Amino acid sequence: MKNFNTGENPGLRLIDIAHRDYCALIEPDTAFWALIRKDKISEHLFEGKILKEFADKSAALRKEMETLRFGLKPSAVYFNPTDKCNLNCKYCYIPSSMRKNGINMSEEQLIDALGILKKYFKKNLSKGIKPQLVFHGAEPLVNKSAMFKGISKYAGDFLFGIQTNATLLSDDDIAFIKDHNVMLGISMDGPSSSVSDATRRNWDNEGTFSIVEKALEKLSNYDGLSVICTVSSENMDKLDKTVEYFHKKGVGNCLINILRCTQPESRKVKPDDLAAIKYFIRALEKSHQLFKKTGRKIIIANFANILYAILAPSARRLMCDISPCGGGRCFFAVAANGDMFPCSEFIGLKEFKGGNLFNNDISNVLKSEAFKKVTGRLVENIEFCKTCTIRHFCGSPCPAEAHAMNGDISSKRGAFCEFYEEQTRYAFRLIADERHNDFLPDNWDKKMETIIAF
Repeated sequence: MKNFNTGENPGLRLIDIAHRDYCALIEPDTAFWALIRKDKISEHLFEGKILKEFADKSAALRKEMETLRFGLKPSAVYFNPTDKCNLNCKYCYIPSSMRKNGINMSEEQLIDALGILKKYFKKNLSKGIKPQLVFHGAEPLVNKSAMFKGISKYAGDFLFGIQTNATLLSDDDIAFIKDHNVMLGISMDGPSSSVSDATRRNWDNEGTFSIVEKALEKLSNYDGLSVICTVSSENMDKLDKTVEYFHKKGVGNCLINILRCTQPESRKVKPDDLAAIKYFIRALEKSHQLFKKTGRKIIIANFANILYAILAPSARRLMCDISPCGGGRCFFAVAANGDMFPCSEFIGLKEFKGGNLFNNDISNVLKSEAFKKVTGRLVENIEFCKTCTIRHFCGSPCPAEAHAMNGDISSKRGAFCEFYEEQTRYAFRLIADERHNDFLPDNWDKKMETIIAF
């Protein structure tokens, strides 16, 4: 495999993207890039306009990257209304003791918490911007009564979402979610019980696929629906079938996320990087085949985010694939007792508790040492990553993973380096073949300004 890490060389770098005709020219600090025909490298570099354009626009590109990395304010919260979960998935990042014996946030506390958050965002976000609040887990539907009361009371103040395993989702719950335009994420790891149930089981070791499938059918074509599939060694060879299954069920948006190795149990089902990327690309190609056959896209949002990172960095929706990541910077997490963490991945890692929503001022928590460990984690300080050409398309995710695996958040990378490298190469090949728009939502670039185009 050809590695993107080419050493300490400054400036523009030619990179092999494993395309028959093109290679990529990338300037790592600004994330500037161009695709150059292999048979015309000298002509483009020394007689063409690429270097002049880069020189003219590099300041604007650098400013955009600086704003993206250091100039954003928190505008979202991952909110755990309960520590508990009725499932015991193999790769969960929340310790099993919390999921089994944790607490529920009371209805009164939840209403108070949303009031505190409303006040904070009203003061710190520009007028007209509505913050996002995702009820997360553990399993939020374990405490659905309090959660739904909060959604009803603050319906006009937040863009609400729920991430759920869907096993506790009743018809009344679905009606409520649709009536209140709540975004809904459902977790499902494969197209059949034999695949999905391998990692997603309850405490009695019973699979959940058949229950989740019924919920998915009731939500077919709901605009606010997305499905999350977590990639592990148990299901990676069925990712293309999984995409086909989601498409058949009317899913328009999904995430196929490589698992996080935050907890020891999850590392037991960690897939090999190069095997995982082979199956991941096969799944992406399946999504393209389905679009060409039916005219209906299924967007794989985490991959779309990599395309955004290359094509229009400020358009990226997810903030895992950049350094510093979004944890504590673009969003933060609240546990069921009000404890605040930079990201849900850190719940269960008490050294990353920055304060408590009920006892501490949010602005002070965001400046706490616990949060600074995450917001101050720069790819420029991470060994190996600091010299990597695609460091602003990847960001050495994930800090919680790096801490848990290596005991060092600041100078060690997360897992799956080769996976991210090959994903980026594939993205560049799609751009070279002018297929990239088929993997993005329609009109994704409607309100965007082009800075450089060749």
